[in-house]
Amino acid sequence: MNPTVSRVLKLAAKATAAAGMFGLLAANSAHAQSSVQLYGQVDEWVGATKFPGSANAWNVGGGGMSTSYWGLKGSEDLGGGYKAVFALESFFRAQNGEYGRFQGDTFFARNSYVGIESPYGTFTAGRLTTQLFVSTILFNPFVDSYTFSPMVYHVFLGQSTFPTYTTDQGVVGDSGWNNAVQYTTPDFNGLSGSAMYALGDQAGENGAKKYSVQFLYFHGPFAATGVYQYVNFSETPGDLPTFEPGYVSQSVGQLGASYDMKYVKFFAQYMYTHNDIQPGSFHVNTGQGGVTIPLGTGTVMASYAYSRSNGGLDQTHKSWAIGYDYPLSKRTDVYAAYLNDKYNSISSGDTFGVGIRAKF
Repeated sequence: MNPTVSRVLKLAAKATAAAGMFGLLAANSAHAQSSVQLYGQVDEWVGATKFPGSANAWNVGGGGMSTSYWGLKGSEDLGGGYKAVFALESFFRAQNGEYGRFQGDTFFARNSYVGIESPYGTFTAGRLTTQLFVSTILFNPFVDSYTFSPMVYHVFLGQSTFPTYTTDQGVVGDSGWNNAVQYTTPDFNGLSGSAMYALGDQAGENGAKKYSVQFLYFHGPFAATGVYQYVNFSETPGDLPTFEPGYVSQSVGQLGASYDMKYVKFFAQYMYTHNDIQPGSFHVNTGQGGVTIPLGTGTVMASYAYSRSNGGLDQTHKSWAIGYDYPLSKRTDVYAAYLNDKYNSISSGDTFGVGIRAKF
């Protein structure tokens, strides 16, 4: 064989072997790919708040449209469609620089979990956002606003208002559960489901269990959800309010739907809450309807919520809100909103203000 040709063939063989080795290393590197992301939002508003039965107070507050928080999340590709995932998310109050939504809040109260994503679904464990909270915020025009959303007031700002004013309506417990595990199915043409279970996690607290199941469906302009949540607690459960003596268990069922017609988007929710107490029991029916309407570059939001209990304090609760959100950019928006809140046995309250929200 010609020496020149022989040398060319040897060099080609070495190049082929090197290319194969590089490809193998690249494949192994792809399996080991990982990422970590910093993200969050800062939301501040200026206005006045008058709780039912209370006096008016002017304030600079946090979380007008969304609660301020920051978070770290990451994933590592394990190969074969599997990923290790984690998230650490902390609320904060920009108006005074303190962490948490309130004094004494857990540092990573929004989410704190680790898990595995796979082609067969996702498993996570830690402190997890409840499925009831997810359904509540996705199907009302004011989303997760603890300042202006009527539905958030009726679901999450009932039991926790003591001693400002007294009501036995609303959900006992937080929007996140400690000591929880969750499984979420893959997406099947817009349909997904999830199940969550949480324990008291202390000796003698095995009865303090919590569980929920949920479905979510998104298809074109239509979306829907259904969630069932059960909480059974002992005398002193760690992440439930201590001012609810006599409560044995609480069951909550909620349905929600929305339909986007481009020029208007409709929202509707219904929730049934059953409380077992010592002695007896009572239930609360809650409904919410609302719309968002594009106006100029921004969006008009309007919502009305109604709750009625058949026992306990025997209360009727009515709330309505209207607001306007205007985007200054893809990450920053300004807003103005008004909320009226009324219990039949207490003088009405209202909240109004303007704010700015910046995401990062």
